[in-house]
This record gives sequence, structure tokens and C-alpha cells, in this order.
Amino acid sequence: MKVRFLSCLFLVGALSAQTPFFPLKDLRPGMKGAGKTVFSGGKIEDFQVEILGVLKNAGPKQDIVLARLSGGPLADTGVMQGMSGSPVYIDGRLLGAVALGFPFSKEPIAGIRPIEEMLSVAEPAPSRTARLRPIPWNAEVSLERSLPPREDVLAGGSRMLEIATPVSFSGFTRGTIEHFSAQLGALGLEPRQGMAGGGASEQQMGDPSQLRPGAMISVQLLSGDMTVGADGTVTYIDGRRIYAFGHRFMALGPAEMPFARSEVLALLPNLSSSFKISTARELLGTITADRSTAIAGELGRRAAMIPVTVSMRRRDSASAPIVYRMQMVRDGVISPFLLQMAVFSAIDATERTVGASSFALRGQIELEQGAAPVRLDNMYTGDMNLPVQVAAGAAVPLAYLMQSGFQTLRPKGITLDIESFPHKRQLQIDQVLSSRREVRPGESLELTVVLTGENGFETTRKVTYRVPVGAPAGPLLFTAADANTINIAEYRQMLTSSPANAAQLLEFMNGLRVNTKGYVRVWRADPSYDVQGENLPDPPASVAMILSKLQPSPGLTTPANSKVAEFEFSAGDMVVSGSKTIQVEVKE
Repeated sequence: MKVRFLSCLFLVGALSAQTPFFPLKDLRPGMKGAGKTVFSGGKIEDFQVEILGVLKNAGPKQDIVLARLSGGPLADTGVMQGMSGSPVYIDGRLLGAVALGFPFSKEPIAGIRPIEEMLSVAEPAPSRTARLRPIPWNAEVSLERSLPPREDVLAGGSRMLEIATPVSFSGFTRGTIEHFSAQLGALGLEPRQGMAGGGASEQQMGDPSQLRPGAMISVQLLSGDMTVGADGTVTYIDGRRIYAFGHRFMALGPAEMPFARSEVLALLPNLSSSFKISTARELLGTITADRSTAIAGELGRRAAMIPVTVSMRRRDSASAPIVYRMQMVRDGVISPFLLQMAVFSAIDATERTVGASSFALRGQIELEQGAAPVRLDNMYTGDMNLPVQVAAGAAVPLAYLMQSGFQTLRPKGITLDIESFPHKRQLQIDQVLSSRREVRPGESLELTVVLTGENGFETTRKVTYRVPVGAPAGPLLFTAADANTINIAEYRQMLTSSPANAAQLLEFMNGLRVNTKGYVRVWRADPSYDVQGENLPDPPASVAMILSKLQPSPGLTTPANSKVAEFEFSAGDMVVSGSKTIQVEVKE
């Protein structure tokens, strides 16, 4: 069987390698040709092509062939989403792929990407090892801000756009599609809900030798209980190499995304842009390059994916948790966005999204090569937008990790446990009381932190601190604060710049305080410097003078107060917020 499979691949490669190309210099207006695409099921059908001319240098050193299409359903549908990559032949020689169209056009006028430009996708590219700009914490992961804008061509006063790539979603709520559709649409990705088959990653690899130019494929970004697939057409096959779409998918550069054979269930004519409704079938290979003129991949290759498990349960319910299991592509930009959508949908499917409620997010991101996992542990409470906050709470750490540029920190799996509460669960730090206003070195004092909640609820937490022997005289300050305040004080530099090494990044991520605890920070008003992520408290005057002159050098933050000690207290499943500071005098 294996020998037969390899023989088929060799035969396909030999036949496709003999496919001649039609040179752009020989093209003339009025020439007739034929294109291939799928209008129904998996059957590849012909359509007619009439050459109108060539738009020279329509893009950076890129030419576009303008053509009128006809035949099949095209008179009713025009150029459809899903036709991207449909090969066009002149005198039996491959000219290129249908790639661009005019929105709201009354005729099926298309832009054809020359095959020579598509083949350049396979050229070696620089490795994606450079660190990206660090993203801010507690910010929604945005594809629109991370990826380049959609390409277009100005032709006769109208804009010819890349044919939008239809993205099929299965297992997602309508609210999820609506919330993220603006970001997807801005990138030329048109979301279609409930149009994907799901579970493609669980199927066996199909027979790549059966794939032909003109067939449809679905690039599987997420599969399993939730599925995201992007549909397009195969243009050219050269041995085990495949070229498709005729334009970028998301311009990711080097990529690793599985693709499956796709079948068309129906065509939907639309005044703006008609599209194919399709479903993914068996896996056939992996897309390895995604650039402005095409996507390219390898037949028969399995993509390395990230297993994701999201468990949803209610604190006040005896029902079993609802568990979602998926396989997600491994990419520093796309993976966090997909995780954000999956978490948002899991919450939106079962919980209230408006009104007072609370969510606990716990879990971990496992890493390859034996690295310590990144722990996730936070509560979110409020009256609105909580699904967005929880989803960002899962996605931002993954984005920060994958965009750090450290190749040793590769995610191996993600496990999330989300617990919902029907009420707002929050405690406010109301005041801090000290048993003494003056203290001597070696003596102890007791701090009482007063916490208040809704409906007049009040509780206290106590912390005992012993002033070290030999402590200098002067004011000693005690700040009772929430996790966010302490994180900013502790990691001023790390929150705004890149970590120096992988170990420092993991230490930072796992050292972040959780917001179901409060923290008492003991400090003095002495200068403290953060140098390359390490804290240097109260340095000698000569060192402090040198450090102050170096500012604002990279890796060196402004002076801050010196921490003497820190204590934590638990609030259970309640979010602690607020900050209060008192001062105690240390006497000689």
C-alpha cells in the first residue's frame, strides 16, 4: 500500500511538472481560455475566460491580468468567494489563478494572478524568530492590529479587491461571530457560521494523489468541537508541492496549517459578493507558506497542532462540566486570537453576558522540552463585558509567550477550567489599621486590613510584621493593595518591554499575583532600580548616581520605592480591589 501511495505521488508530480506555463508577454486582449473550479460537490468543472488586458505593476513588481469570466452559474453569481486560486489556461498552458474581483460588479470581471508570481511563494524566507513588540496586559487580542491590511488594485476609478476568503465557523455562537466579524472582515476573511463539517483533525489523512488543480481545499485553523476553516481553490501541483488562492490568506509568511479537501454544498448569489457554501472532508497536507501572491504547502504532511481543552461549569449547579476539545494551529498571531474566540463562545453558549456575574479562569499552558508550564489563575467580576475580559485573560498570556521570540517556549497543550458565579463577587480594601504608630527594630506590629463588599458586608484580614534588627530609623510604609497594583510595582519594566531570556519570561508570567488575594507591601521611600528585569533596591549613592545618568537607557526603568517585605492574604473566590497606605515610624 505504501509503495502504491508513493507511486501515485510520483505520477502526479511527473504529470503536473509537465504542465507548461503561458508567458505573460505573449498575452493579448481578446484571447480565449478556460478556467477550472468546483460549483457542486467535489466535481471540477470548466468555465470560459476572455482576456481583457494586463494591469502592469498593479502591485509591487506585480502584474494582474484582467479577464471576463462566463459559463456555469457565473452569470448569476459573478466572481464568487471560494473561487480564489481557480486555475486559468490559455491554449492548454497555465496562465495563473483567479484572485481579485470588483465588489457589486454586474459582470464577472476578475483579476488573474500570473503563475510565475505564485511560484515565488516557495522561495526560502527568513526564519520567524525575531521578537514582536510586547502586547499590553488585559488587552483584547486583535488580528486587525497584528496583520497587514487587505490588498487592492485601482482599476478605472474602481477598486479591485482580493476575493474575500470565506471562513467557515462551526460550534461557535452567533454572538461570537458578530463580536469578532469586524476584525475578520477588515482582513478580507468573511465569516460564515455553521458552514463547516468539524472534526477534520480526527480523520485519517486522505490520498493526496487524488487532488487536482481546480479542486477546493479548506485551511483548518481550528478543528474539533469548534471549527474554523478557510476555503479556496488549488491552482497548481508540482510533485508534493501545492499552490492555491492566488493571494494571501493572512500574509503570515512561513506557516504550518493543515488543509483538507472541501466539497461545495451550495452556491449563494449575493449582491455584494456571492460565495460557496462548503464543508471540509479528509486532511491532505499542510500549508507551509502564506504570502501576498499565494499560499503554498506540502501534500501528505501532518501539521503540528496545539491541543486545547476548555471546561465550563457553574458553581451553583450539580450538572457535569461542558467540555470543548479542539486542535489549534501553532502561530504567534493566529493562535491567541483563536483561543480568545473559543473561550468567548464557550461562555456565551451557557452563561449570561449582561448583568452582574463572576468567572474564575484557571488552567495552564504546557510547554515543550520540559519547561515549566505557565499557570493561569484569575477572577473576573462586574456588570458587563465579562466574556471579553475572560477571553482576553486566556489569550494575552499565550500571545505574550508565543510572540516573545524564544523558540524554546513552544506550547504543547492548553487546559482551561472556567467556573461561573451568578453574582458579583468583589471585596474593596477600605482601610488599613496598625496596632502601633511607632516601633523599634526587633519589635512586631499587627496590621488589620478591612475589606468591604456589597450590601454592607465587611470582613478583616490580619498580618503580623516584625521589624528586622538593625533596621534604619525613619518612616516605614505599609500598602495593602490588589494584584494589579502590586504587579505594576513589582514588574514595571517587564510590563512594557521584552524579557531578556526565556527563564526571565517564565518567572515573570508565573510570578504575577492573582486577584483573589490581597497583598501587604512593606517599603521605604528609597530609590530602587530595575536593570534588565532585575530589581536593585536602595543602591549605594555612587551607584544610584551612575544609574540615574544612564536613564532612559533600554532595560533601565525610573527609580521607585524599595520593597522591604511582602505578605499575602486570601479572599477565597472574591476579587480584591483597591489600595490603602499607612505609615509607621521606626525609632532608634
